[in-house]
Amino acid sequence: QEQVLESGGGLVQAGGSLRLSCAASGPTFSSYAMGWFRQPPGKEREFVAAITNTWRGGRTYYTDSVKCRFTISRDDAKNTVYLQMNNVEPEDTAVYYCAATDIAGSNYAADFHSWGQGTQVTVSS
Repeated sequence: QEQVLESGGGLVQAGGSLRLSCAASGPTFSSYAMGWFRQPPGKEREFVAAITNTWRGGRTYYTDSVKCRFTISRDDAKNTVYLQMNNVEPEDTAVYYCAATDIAGSNYAADFHSWGQGTQVTVSS
């Protein structure tokens, strides 16, 4: 399994942008689909976005609330997956986690493994 480390979180004003990074170690990163989840204060962890491996075309999936605002991408040469967050809203405040899965297209946390420690994103209004 991969080990992943998220970074890039911080405090941002509503309407601003952030780019989260998830660096993975291990020789099999390129074979996995990767996903971003978030856990808002006092709430359950929820799916944000996922990207299949390149062999499956690098297809992307998003939860409805972030479509057209967030973009997930991956750079297999750097073993890194990104989450570009634009036009952020206070409702995007959460700890953001990345994880890997063998199941392309899944948005269920139970299907993912190799969870990182998370990075805090706080959006002020």
